[in-house]
Amino acid sequence: MPENTPENTPETTRRDAVLRAAGLPAVDLGAVVAEQDDPLIFATVSGAHLYGFPSRDSDVDLRGAHLLPAAALVGLHEPEETRTRMWDRDRVEMDLVSHDLRKFARLLLRRNGYVLEQLLSPLVVHTTDVHRELIALAPGLLTAHHAHHYRGFATTQWRLFEKTGELKPLLYTLRVLLTGIHLMASGRLRAHLPTLAEEVAAPPYVAELIAAKEEAEHGLAGEVVDPARLRTDIEALHARLDAAQAATALPDAPAGRDALHDLIVRARLDGFPAPAPASPRCPGI
Repeated sequence: MPENTPENTPETTRRDAVLRAAGLPAVDLGAVVAEQDDPLIFATVSGAHLYGFPSRDSDVDLRGAHLLPAAALVGLHEPEETRTRMWDRDRVEMDLVSHDLRKFARLLLRRNGYVLEQLLSPLVVHTTDVHRELIALAPGLLTAHHAHHYRGFATTQWRLFEKTGELKPLLYTLRVLLTGIHLMASGRLRAHLPTLAEEVAAPPYVAELIAAKEEAEHGLAGEVVDPARLRTDIEALHARLDAAQAATALPDAPAGRDALHDLIVRARLDGFPAPAPASPRCPGI
């Protein structure tokens, strides 16, 4: 029986299986983590793979948080709190965005659904004890006002869809509206559109749209569903989100500010903890 080495543990085996099931291409994501200048607190996969509608040529959206050394924050130089990098690796387009822990925590407190989805993504490439503490704090950071994030994102994507008629912005519109409705009703964050379509009453053509996008990243939605019906359904989902927000049991303000502050101080001053078992290589399907 194989040993539980850092590359071969039940945790990494499970994470590897989850990544493979999400359709990630055969690229060494662990090597990407190892290349970063400052230690990563976590790295997860976001974008279409997280949302459940990747195309065959979808890029890999890596999101996470890193930890700058204290010296980078106390001198005269402005720290590089956000790092963005796009490149090709093994013929796969990679997109990495990482925030310093302090900035990431501030974003969490600003009703930012993006960073919460990144934090809670089940597509984990790299994790640490600090990551797990952040996840434990996440329920206290959810508020009724997160509906504004999803409402605004849906409006932006719908406008893009009206200009292009493409499947991608339409699926984003549907996804964020259903995520917002589900969050307001249940207090739990769900970003995976196929699962949302099962748990929240969704238009019946969602599965057809996902299948069409898998074949063609820039395919046209009009080939699947009538645009007039789409407008009616999107307006109905907006109304459902408004009603769900009005009835939600979520609080008006996050409750985890002090706990986040303590976590940042400990992580910065006590030294970065040893990482969890090494990040997996995501094999091809």
